[in-house]
This record gives sequence, C-alpha cells and structure tokens, in this order.
Amino acid sequence: MLSFDNTVNLLMQSKYRYSLQDVAEPNLYREIYDYDHVPKVAFNLRHVPMQMPDHIWMTDTTFRDGQQSVSPFTPEQILHLFKLMSRLGGPNGMVRQSEFFLYTENDQKALHLCQDAGLKFPEITTWIRANEKDFELVKQAGVAETGVLVSCSDYHIFNKMHLTRKQAMDKYLGIVKAALEYGIRPRCHFEDITRADFYGFVVPFAGALMDLSRESGIPIKIRACDTMGYGVSYPGTALPRSVQGIIYGLRHYAEVPSEQLEWHGHNDFYKVVSNAATAWLHGCSSINCSLLGIGERTGNCPLEAMAIEYQSLRGDDGGMDLTAITEIADYMEREIGLEISPRQPFVGRHFNVTRAGIHADGMLKDEEIYNIFNTAKLLNRPASVAVDSRGGTASIAHWLNNYFRLTGDNTIDKNDPLIVNMRARVDDLYAKGRNTVMGDEELEVMVRRCDQNRYEKLLFHKSK
Repeated sequence: MLSFDNTVNLLMQSKYRYSLQDVAEPNLYREIYDYDHVPKVAFNLRHVPMQMPDHIWMTDTTFRDGQQSVSPFTPEQILHLFKLMSRLGGPNGMVRQSEFFLYTENDQKALHLCQDAGLKFPEITTWIRANEKDFELVKQAGVAETGVLVSCSDYHIFNKMHLTRKQAMDKYLGIVKAALEYGIRPRCHFEDITRADFYGFVVPFAGALMDLSRESGIPIKIRACDTMGYGVSYPGTALPRSVQGIIYGLRHYAEVPSEQLEWHGHNDFYKVVSNAATAWLHGCSSINCSLLGIGERTGNCPLEAMAIEYQSLRGDDGGMDLTAITEIADYMEREIGLEISPRQPFVGRHFNVTRAGIHADGMLKDEEIYNIFNTAKLLNRPASVAVDSRGGTASIAHWLNNYFRLTGDNTIDKNDPLIVNMRARVDDLYAKGRNTVMGDEELEVMVRRCDQNRYEKLLFHKSK
C-alpha cells in the first residue's frame, strides 16, 4: 500500500511492522564486540536522510547520571546550579527538563527546593527503577514525568536479568502500563541500544510503546541510550552502532514522533558531541546532557557543548544566555570542588588562552585571528595570552592591554619601552629556572616596578 507522507511530501510504501524475535541464545554481536580487541565499525553503505525536527532542545541529567560520578551535591548546591541552568536555557526552554533521583532525604529536599523556585524551565522529572512501588514516590513528589530503565541489549536481558526477550518486553510493558494508570508520563530509557538487536527487539518494543501511547493519549517518550559510547556517525555505518540508523529506524519503523525521542550518549570513544548532533540532524528533538559532561566513566554529553552546537546549526541563540556557562564552571570548581581540565572547551580556565609567541602576535594585531568567536561577549570570557618563556613581547603587550582594558588608540605596542623592559625581566626569571606561567598579580607588580608613573595612569584607566 502507498500513503502520502506530509513530512517529505512524497508517496511512501507502507511501513513494515517488525515482530519480536524471541531467540534462545543472546545476540552479543561478537564479530563487532569480541572484548579482547577494540570494537569494530561495520559498514553497509546504507544512507538515511537527514530530517532535522522543527524544534530541538536539550535536557539535563546532572543531578542523576552526572551526580553518580562525583561527590554528592548538597540540596543548596543543586538549587544554585538549577537556577543557572534555567538562565542558560532561557525563556524558550532550550534546556527543557532536568531529572532528579528520589531515593534519599537529600534527593527529595533538592527536588522540592527546585520546585519551590517556581521556574518554568527546566521541567523537573525523575528517574526510577522498573518497579511499580517507585511510582508512589513519583506521585508523592508531584512530578508529571519519570524515566524508567528498560535495558534493551541481550547483554542486559540475558546476562544481567536472566530473562528472555519476551519476558523482558512483557515486564517492561507492564511497568509502563502501571505508570499510565498512575497518570504519570513515562520516559523509557533504552539502555545499551548500541549493542541491542535493533529489528529483533528495539523496534518491536518501541512500536508496542507507541501503540500504548496512542491508546492512552499520553506521549510515551523513548530515550535511546548509548550507554557505552559505542555509537558512530560515519555515513554508511551499520547497526547496531549507527546513530543515524537508530534514529531513522525508531522514527520510520516504530513511528516514534521526533518530540518523543531523546538521545543519551557517553564519551568513551570521544564521540559524544558529534553523535548527539547527528541524532538532532536525523530527527531526534531532544539531547540529554550534563553540566560539564560529568557522568558515568568518561561522562555524558556536555550541556554547554550542545548549547553552542544548537546555535551553530540553527543560526540563532534560541533565547539562551551563554554567559551562564562561565558562572556554572566557576561555581562547580570553586564551590563544589570539581576539577575542570584547563583546556576543556568553553569552560576550562585556558580554553581561549594562547601561549605561542606567533599566536600572541596575531592576537595583538587582531583577536579574531586566534580566538574561536567573541568569547568576551558570548561567554563573558575574554581571550587572553599566557606570559611565560615562549610568548615574547607580544604576549606581554596583549596581557597588559587586556588586563588594564586598553582599547583603540590607548593600546600599547609590543615595542613600547615598558613592554621591552618587562620582557627582559620575564626572560631573566625563566633563565634562573622558573617553569610556571606568570600570574596577573605578579605581572601587575612588575609593571609598577618598571614604571611607577605609567602604572598609576594604567590603574586610573582600568578603574573608569
């Protein structure tokens, strides 16, 4: 049969309905995942169309998956980060939801503090085990949506839960039906989807969930979880590792609407951001992230990365306030004690700091030559140059102009006697064995010692 598809304005063959394949032995994809070697990437050269949804957004798992990898946050810390996250996402809810645990007194206190803040976004959701008793906790918390773990690979179904596929599917559907009876919107976490039998279990199960969704009138969501970071986005890659294949298959064969589809990736193979963008491009509306990418093992998709990626793909800011990213990073490091790599994009202390002398010279002439974008305007993080043994007069001049806020005709050239004098002093320090970068305070002292009168004028200019 043929039907007209309004999304592409073409006649399409009717979609094939896949049935559950209840196999006797687990399919562990040993030709790809043999455990004693790096997992292989298989290709079938099948290409699926890009189909970016009308609306895309991010969701957050900092207080659930993210918090599993660090010392527990206090309820007050969670509230502070929640408010910053709301500011980052802006009034249009680009950070649409944030999920919380419910099991401890601290978890519940944090959730209630955030509820009492009265913010429209992010919507507060929860995460529970596939256990009917846990729905009482959700109901008591006054939350409309909860995540439910529904592991979908044979590694989990056979080797962890010791069930057959049919038993697992029946169990999961029973839990989802219970959620619907409670009036709770279920979000089904398809754990380990990049090692799952896609057409033998994932699609039939997702299709059954969509049947329940249509019957109940409640939008059941599916979170495709790349739990081990195995997903790849190369064109023509084969399932189960193909990100675009997973998203296309869920939409085309299981008929999951884009707005009910979410991608949750991990960074075990350095692919978490590119995989998330690929999910967006191929029809997934929602990307699940965490602040600074914290989470199990190598972490989740960084929320700040996808905020930047959104603007890159859409060409507008969606109402987001990216300066909140800098405040989030500062708070995480200063108040929570999280160690952030100095070179971590957008949040590391040195992500837009250059050390090479030739780069410093370029920055002095035109910041745009070596800075990725206007980080001062967008992130409240001015580009800077490190002063050490390699930067030369250009790095000192750039530091001085930046530190004392000198612009236009007031800027000081690298050949200025003050800069030359400072360069000689810096070189002398490193010749005597110094091996660390110069700090702002000691450089300011050096300016004063080199030329007291100019130093006082510079201070006056900075204070204006």
